[in-house]
Amino acid sequence: MSVEEQSRPSFGQIIREARKKRGWSQGQLGQKSGLSRPTIARVEADSDVTTATIGKIAQALGLTLELTDRG
Repeated sequence: MSVEEQSRPSFGQIIREARKKRGWSQGQLGQKSGLSRPTIARVEADSDVTTATIGKIAQALGLTLELTDRG
């Protein structure tokens, strides 16, 4: 793993920071995204999540998703 990859925030960290920036609890983000609070907690803990879950959370937070080739 490169130094750049080590310093890059994880997906869960990005979601947590975006949620906190809006002043929302995990429960509030769950309500706005149509997901449960435990699901939000798993996402923020960087557990396995589906692309559908990622999409719902990103939409609720007003985030865009970008795919990049690091190769």
